[in-house]
Amino acid sequence: MGKVCEICGKKGSTGNKVSHSNKKTRRTWKPNIQTMLADIKGERKRINICTSCMKTGKVKRPAIQQPSGEIH
Repeated sequence: MGKVCEICGKKGSTGNKVSHSNKKTRRTWKPNIQTMLADIKGERKRINICTSCMKTGKVKRPAIQQPSGEIH
């Protein structure tokens, strides 16, 4: 499982860490990927999604069903 958002395709990027003495070393920036239960095409599916897609509401959370069949 990679650290890639299944909605927007956001993934890690690389660059240089620059110290005070201007010495450069390689580093990576990783996106904040969370596993979430989502309602996709009428079925519940566990997906990897970045928190920015969660905040903007690009994915709908499924309704929680009680054992008695009631929807909360």
